[in-house]
Amino acid sequence: MATAFNPEIGAWYKNLEGESFEVIAVDEQEGIVEIQYFDGAVEELDMDTWYEMELIQREAPEDWSGPFDDLERDDFGDTEMVRHPEDWSGPLDTLEWEE
Repeated sequence: MATAFNPEIGAWYKNLEGESFEVIAVDEQEGIVEIQYFDGAVEELDMDTWYEMELIQREAPEDWSGPFDDLERDDFGDTEMVRHPEDWSGPLDTLEWEE
């Protein structure tokens, strides 16, 4: 069964192989759909191929680390500690102001 979904930029889909991807560009004049898989790989499809694919619409993944699968969890920095804007300081915070 072919897909009935029109390619929509920013929409996420899953194919029968279980690969998730986002539509990142659509050129209707050229008949091309550009997609980016969760792992970061980019592929161009012609419109005929798009409509022949069996797809399921899905939500965007919550885990943003897909393209960075070769990194260890520790490489992402301190992901356990929540930082709040009121805790941040800017370079001007260290200046002493004269009145």
